[in-house]
Amino acid sequence: MIIRQAVLERIRAGVVTLAFRRWTRPTVKAGGTLMTAAGQLHLGAIRVVSAASISAADARRAGYASRQALIDELDARDPGEIYRIELGALTADPRVVLRARQADTPDDQQVLREALRRMDARASGGPWTARVLRLIQCHPGRRAGDLCQEMGQEIPVFKANVRKLKALGLTESLEVGYRLSPRGRALIDTLGPAARS
Repeated sequence: MIIRQAVLERIRAGVVTLAFRRWTRPTVKAGGTLMTAAGQLHLGAIRVVSAASISAADARRAGYASRQALIDELDARDPGEIYRIELGALTADPRVVLRARQADTPDDQQVLREALRRMDARASGGPWTARVLRLIQCHPGRRAGDLCQEMGQEIPVFKANVRKLKALGLTESLEVGYRLSPRGRALIDTLGPAARS
């Protein structure tokens, strides 16, 4: 579920509190969250509705000037059922807070190393976490397409792996490429010479 920046600002201001999407199956869960460019959006109830049941008030809550403008946009999208999504609070991205917080105790570092070990153990292509961290450390701001070639991975696999590291607060995205966060830099120093070389 993609939400434009202008709409995100209106959600933050409390003006937009509903969304409508046409889907063959929902891409978000009721009670879940959605990471957006403006932070983490909390989601409320999600249900299938008919076009006829959408009111003018619903359209205004979704940020449309009129009910017809909303219906026209829904009709211009791919086929599927219409879903009504209650939008909750838009809060700070927890990964931003996490990546600034150093794992400065042996216990914290052990928890992170164990998380990396589990990711490596599940990977069909063998251990990758320290290699990706090392690549990003050595080449901050380098295009993902270049880094994935060095890893011998397809770009979707590489990007998915970097997202896993980002969820632990170890990396951050730049306009182009990535860099290690302070948390990631502190951790890589505990992974041994092979991870730092």
